[in-house]
Amino acid sequence: MSITYGATGLRWTATRRRYVSHGFRQYWRAFQQWRRRGRLRADLSNLSDRELMDIGTTRGEIDYIAAHPGLDPRPIR
Repeated sequence: MSITYGATGLRWTATRRRYVSHGFRQYWRAFQQWRRRGRLRADLSNLSDRELMDIGTTRGEIDYIAAHPGLDPRPIR
C-alpha cells in the first residue's frame, strides 16, 4: 500500500481565504463600532447638565445612548 501526498493539500483554497478575510472584516467593524461608542460616551460625558437637558437627555442615559445610537431614549408622547 502506498500513500502519495500532493502539494494541493498544502494550499489555501479561495473559500478558506474568503472565510478568513470575512472574519477579519467582521472583527474590524466590531472594533470600529466599539471605538465610536467610546467616543460618543466621552463626548456626552464632557457636556454640562444644562447642555444635556438641551438635547433632551440626562447623565444617567449616556451609557444607553452610546450602546443604542439609533434609538431615542425618550418615550413617545
